[in-house]
Amino acid sequence: MNTSFFGELLQTISDRGRALLARGDRRTDASARSESLVELCEDLLSGRGEASGVALAREILGRYAELTTGPRIAFFEALARRFGTDPARVDKAIAAWQAKPSDATAADLHVASEPRRQELFRRLNLAPGGTASLVRMREQLMDVLAHRDDLKSIDEDFVHLFTSWFNRGFLVLRHIDWSTPALILEKIIRYEAVHEIHDWEDLRRRIDPPDRRCYAFFHPALNDEPLIFVEVALTREIPPGIGPILATTRETVEPDKMRTAVFYSISNCQRGLAGVSFGNFLIKQVVEEVSREMPKLNTFVTLSPVTSFASWLKRERAAESSIALSEADKTALAALDTPGWWQDAEKAEALKEPMMRAAAYYYVRAKNGRGAPLDAVARFHLGNGARLERINYLADTSDKAMKQAHGFMVNYLYVLDDIEKNHEAYAEGRTVVASNQVQRLVRPSLELVPVAG
Repeated sequence: MNTSFFGELLQTISDRGRALLARGDRRTDASARSESLVELCEDLLSGRGEASGVALAREILGRYAELTTGPRIAFFEALARRFGTDPARVDKAIAAWQAKPSDATAADLHVASEPRRQELFRRLNLAPGGTASLVRMREQLMDVLAHRDDLKSIDEDFVHLFTSWFNRGFLVLRHIDWSTPALILEKIIRYEAVHEIHDWEDLRRRIDPPDRRCYAFFHPALNDEPLIFVEVALTREIPPGIGPILATTRETVEPDKMRTAVFYSISNCQRGLAGVSFGNFLIKQVVEEVSREMPKLNTFVTLSPVTSFASWLKRERAAESSIALSEADKTALAALDTPGWWQDAEKAEALKEPMMRAAAYYYVRAKNGRGAPLDAVARFHLGNGARLERINYLADTSDKAMKQAHGFMVNYLYVLDDIEKNHEAYAEGRTVVASNQVQRLVRPSLELVPVAG
């Protein structure tokens, strides 16, 4: 008998048993930690003293920061289950309103219908660094939302509160240059979401020359954390592509020849604030700032990426019946399936006309289920009062741009006198204000026919 074999087998079984017991202990410990945190939250809601509340909020956020994924999810589950609306309190408030309708009973009903989570988040926000901690908490919640519909009510409460806390009136616009503290410059490199900043020299090329600017919006509660930043190129004319702007070697435009401000990159920095509107007219504020500094500028445009044109076009090409594409268009667009088609001058030229028509339709007519443009960048700029000015073919041939947009970029024009009018047209009727040049690209016979995305 091989005693060594059986000894090793028993040792393996013993080790696995201890591991299972330890895992069970960890699960119990995780549950205990999240439950302990929930009890502290109950204490925070029941307390009245502000000083003790600040200390308790600090302790809760500190303990939360130490949680791993499992205990965090258990904490979110408790927030959804135990910190929602109190039905008995709502019933009582409804009865009071029905018995005696008044401003006072309506206010009581409003308060009663609010989930307890919202007041909990307000009190947690009193802790030092509370706002940043809650933004981070929402970011971690977003990581699990795709698989947990039962937690969406928590996310809705975060969005509701953040929309008030990050009102545009609280935001501060700062000019970012080479003298800005390195801590902030590092974040500009890290958060750039449109055109990657490769290194410090690349950053310097974007913010240091006299024909380049960068502006960032900050919130007083988030020290040295930009919320949004905008990169600006000062040029002679409206550029049709991103290449010359990002070129490592280029001729600097002299100040007396600068006539156009090009907003070529707008990056949202805080993922935990995704979907939270900072208000409209953010770009208008940047336009006004640039105008004060450079009075000779008379044109303010973006050079914007296109986020989902390629996927939309793929669906339209595959559709048995497409409102946007004719059969001739589908036949011509088959060349898109050829790898590297844009590097073949003849193929690229043959594709230009049907591609421009398709892109114009995508921008002017294609809508989502809420009646808004499919393109997220379009929704942002139209909501900020811009006009869709020009569609640029093969304006960005980077791998990312070719995959997302077949190389398209667009110019949105900001005319200060028209911004509010354009914003109202979009806000009230989801009207896409577009130049005649763009409108003419849309097939005349299809101009008035919307398409759902």
